[in-house]
Amino acid sequence: MTIQVYTFSEQEEKALIDFLKSGHYNYSSTDEKDLADVEFINQYNKELEEAEAKIDSGDFLTHEQVKKHFADRRKRLSGN
Repeated sequence: MTIQVYTFSEQEEKALIDFLKSGHYNYSSTDEKDLADVEFINQYNKELEEAEAKIDSGDFLTHEQVKKHFADRRKRLSGN
């Protein structure tokens, strides 16, 4: 099994390596570009930024609003 991890600092990478060694896990480092499709990551980050901008502008539903929407929908569909 392979697990890909991107660390944000040398200190974080050292802590991860120490943890893996303590558990007798094999570890190998690779170039960041080899970890994942860079285009996919860029698109994913863009979509996250767009979603955060919508939330910041107030364009969202609360959990309670979503629950009410689906409860009302179920009532309409069941004829009650």
